[in-house]
This record gives sequence, structure tokens and C-alpha cells, in this order.
Amino acid sequence: MPELRVGDRQWSVAAGSNLLDALNQHGVAVPYSCRAGSCHACLVQCVNGLPTDSRPDALSAEQRQEGWRLACQCQVTQDLHVHTFDPLTDGRPALVEALDWLSDNVLRLRLTPQRPLRYSAGQHLVLWINHIARPYSLASLPQEDRYLEFHLDCRQPGEFSDAARRLQIGDLIRLGELRGGALHYDPDWHARPLWLLAAGIGLGPLFGVLREALRQDHQGAIRLIHLAHDAREHYLAKPLAALAAQRENLSVELWTAAESAAALAQLRLVSRQTLALVCGSTASVEAFAKRLYLAGLPRNQLLADVFLSRR
Repeated sequence: MPELRVGDRQWSVAAGSNLLDALNQHGVAVPYSCRAGSCHACLVQCVNGLPTDSRPDALSAEQRQEGWRLACQCQVTQDLHVHTFDPLTDGRPALVEALDWLSDNVLRLRLTPQRPLRYSAGQHLVLWINHIARPYSLASLPQEDRYLEFHLDCRQPGEFSDAARRLQIGDLIRLGELRGGALHYDPDWHARPLWLLAAGIGLGPLFGVLREALRQDHQGAIRLIHLAHDAREHYLAKPLAALAAQRENLSVELWTAAESAAALAQLRLVSRQTLALVCGSTASVEAFAKRLYLAGLPRNQLLADVFLSRR
């Protein structure tokens, strides 16, 4: 049986064991969220030995050369010595600059990193509060905002959302890996119709993408749809209305869950050149995508990020 070692601890595990499970079941607390290789919360570094990796494409060549692996995607097949990600030494420190409730359930968190961070609209970061980690998409725009902005859904209790509620201005938290998701803005799209469809806090990264498109003077029609549980949860209604008032090619639609089925049924493409960016829960992304495909949108013209519920 392979031996697994972390620091001064060492124990035997069954060959083929999932690395994340083998660590957590023996008291080594490695955070995780998606278990699909997307969120990167479960990064560990292999000091000696290498596991079998089912998602070698999930990390950069430089990260892999340094021994970093996603524990959820690895199986222990030989003796292995790993270093778990320590936010105190491996994370990038950032100060809490502002905390605002945009609705009853959405907390806007603004951070100032102690070292500059280069990122693009639509990317996401792993946020660490003490030893609790979750991935969150950036809602800020790098060329315009001096802070990093995140929208946190605190509707349901959970380890991270409970810790976020206790944050105060001036607190220090840590930033994990910066990750590029599917959502982004490409300047080559400047003349094409652009649809941005968001559910809940899936609006956060699309708000950043929208502002990037406007910053680059997108000329095609832009249609933004926000689906919320009820009208009170359209938490960016005012800034979106302000942007729409400034740009004739931008339209904003605010849908509630009660009217979503009828509204979806009415979706019609004005051009097969349309590009659609979709973000939200699994169910909402699937509903949007299904309707867009039925309306004739080619599959390679839809980009989607799914938010998994683990607070």
C-alpha cells in the first residue's frame, strides 16, 4: 500500500485512493468546492512522488513543473509526500476595503491586494478566510477599479458565507490562485450581437465583462438579462439602468423566477452571429442554454460558467 506523507505525518492508503479524500479523511483539512477540477480550491504540491492525474490540462505547465496538483483529480498510486496550500505562506494578502449589502442576500466585498494583481474581466480567484476557501468570480474591471470586487450569495448558512458576514473593514484575507473561466470579452466581437444572461450572483462576472465591452466601445447590440428569485434580488438594477441610459446599443431585462419560463419561451435570435455568455447555477445555465440552442444559436457561440452551491 502506498504511503502518504504531509509534514511529519505519514500513513498508508489503498492504491488508487482519491488524494483529496485520503487527506481529509486523515485530518488534513484540504478545502474543496466543485470536485471537478474547475475551482482550484484543493491545490496541493507534490514534494516527492507523483499521483495519477485525471485532469493534467487543468493547471499550467509551470504549475505542474513545480509539483502543484488538484487533489480532487488525483489518485495515490505510489508513495507520495505533499505540501498542502497554506494561505499564510502561499496566499496573496489583501485588505477588506468595503463591505456593502446590495440586497438582503448579496454581500459586496471589495479588497485591496497588498501586491498588484493582473487579471481580466470574468476571471475568478480562490478567497481564503482563515482556512476556509471558496472560488469567487471578479466583478471588478482592472483598468477602471483600484479594488477587487466580489458578490457573495449569503442567502443560506455555510462555513464561508458565515465567515464573510463577520468580516470587518481592515481585516486581512488571502487570495489563492487566479483562474480564467469561460467568460471574457474578445475585441474581435466588437460588431457582433452580444447576449449576457445571468442568474443570481452570476451577474457579477458578467457585469465586469459588460463594462469591458463598453470600455472597448462594442458596436453590436448588447442584451443583458438578469434572472433573480424576486424583484428585490435585482441587486445591480440601478447601475445597469445607468449604463443603459448612456449607451443606445445596451438593453437590460430583469426577470424573476415566476416569469422566467414565459420569458425564456419568447427568446428569439436576431442574428446567427450572436454570442451568448451565461453564468449562474447549474439549473439556470442549462435552462438558458437549452432555449438558446432551440432558438438556433450554434453551440460554439455560447460560453458558460456554472456556480456550484457550496458555501
